[in-house]
Amino acid sequence: MAAHEVRRRLEHERDTRLTQLRAVAEAGWAADDHVMVVQKEAIQRVLAEIEAAFARLHDGSYGVCPDCAGPIPAERLEILPYARCCVACGRRAA
Repeated sequence: MAAHEVRRRLEHERDTRLTQLRAVAEAGWAADDHVMVVQKEAIQRVLAEIEAAFARLHDGSYGVCPDCAGPIPAERLEILPYARCCVACGRRAA
């Protein structure tokens, strides 16, 4: 996938998560609502992963698994454009 296409996909993912975050903020939930807190934290984690993917794209390491140094399959990046590592290494880390 070309760098401009990766950037476009990452921008779309970021925009989607920012929209979700705004919706959570506008929902009017109580500060002690555990489900909403967990949802907000999950969205923020994904946003951080997306920003890290932008950094990898910028430094040339996008698409390379930092654990095994192998390529992250294009199919995985199609599904999860901010994937940090390959499936095998991701399973080991989980």
